[in-house]
Amino acid sequence: MKANAVRLQLHALAYNLSNFLRTLALPDEMASWSLTTIREKLVKIGAKVISHARYSVFQMAEVVVPRDLFGRILTMIATLRPPDPAPC
Repeated sequence: MKANAVRLQLHALAYNLSNFLRTLALPDEMASWSLTTIREKLVKIGAKVISHARYSVFQMAEVVVPRDLFGRILTMIATLRPPDPAPC
């Protein structure tokens, strides 16, 4: 019984976190997408990370989400980070 309660709490936490991020880090044209659609189009996609000497490249198919839309999502996520603290 206790494991089921923990699972239910984790599900509620994941749902609330997803809704919170959807309001803060997704462009307006994705506002009407359901959480299932967001998961299928952004999370469950085939991608790979290519690492070279000084940089890494994230390669994914552009079939589901266009490059400019994905770039705007990454930019919006980056704006959620707190600014670097001032040096002492």
